[in-house]
Formats: sequence, C-alpha cells, structure tokens
Amino acid sequence: MENRLLQILVCPICKSTLRHDREHQELICSADRLAFPIRDGVPVMLPGEARELDAAPAQT
Repeated sequence: MENRLLQILVCPICKSTLRHDREHQELICSADRLAFPIRDGVPVMLPGEARELDAAPAQT
C-alpha cells in the first residue's frame, strides 16, 4: 500500500490514523481495536467488514 494513501486514510468510526499490517494485509485502528481488510490492494473501510482485535495491546 502506498504511503501517500496511508497518510490520508483514517478510521471511518473515530477518524484516527491507521497502521498498515503488511503481514495480515489489514489497516489497524488502535483506538477502536479494529482491523480493516485490504482486498486486492483496496482497503475495505466499512465498519461491518472490520474485525475486532484481541485484548492484547496493539503493536506500534
């Protein structure tokens, strides 16, 4: 995913910045503890498509 795109994308729920998890191909919102999938190079920023993260602290 391009860095320029990451700079403008925010969480659709809380508007906080997102972290790109390259291994799992997801965008992570640490504030809401959600992971938004990236499918075929396109971020799916729908709240219904996000998965909840574990109770473990988010990695930075």
